[in-house]
Amino acid sequence: MDRVSLDQIDQRILAELTKNARMSHAELATKVLLSRNAVRQRIERMERQGYIQGYTIVAGPPGQGPVSAFLMVYRKDRVRGSDVITVLRSIPEVVLCDVVSGDFDLLVRVEARSLERVQEIWEQIAAIPGVTDTVTAMTLSSYIRRGPGDARAASGSISS
Repeated sequence: MDRVSLDQIDQRILAELTKNARMSHAELATKVLLSRNAVRQRIERMERQGYIQGYTIVAGPPGQGPVSAFLMVYRKDRVRGSDVITVLRSIPEVVLCDVVSGDFDLLVRVEARSLERVQEIWEQIAAIPGVTDTVTAMTLSSYIRRGPGDARAASGSISS
């Protein structure tokens, strides 16, 4: 969906929920200068329309986010390799899977609770029939983290 069709208040609601998805409707209403009921109705509409597609819990000790890794996956057959993507869809820690141009076929981002879990997932992916090789890069630091469509917020076009 194109965020351009959202008005400024909707965009501000999304920006606030991106920072804190557990924010109460009353607190959110204060921030966007609407009634609590109006905020609830807007959130429900954005959920129905697909602008809000879910809420995420990041489990782990306070201050410690998930362990992230990128896996570059090489498939035997790029055209008929959909079985690999089907298996990747079944792994809950796979948060991104893009078909890309270049030397490898798939760019897969994994966010797991521990380094050991990342290794288990890597082993599972490497064992998928149709996968010929993988290259893994671990995330060492994360300085910018945005959800889909947050580029407008970063550029300053959404006022808070």
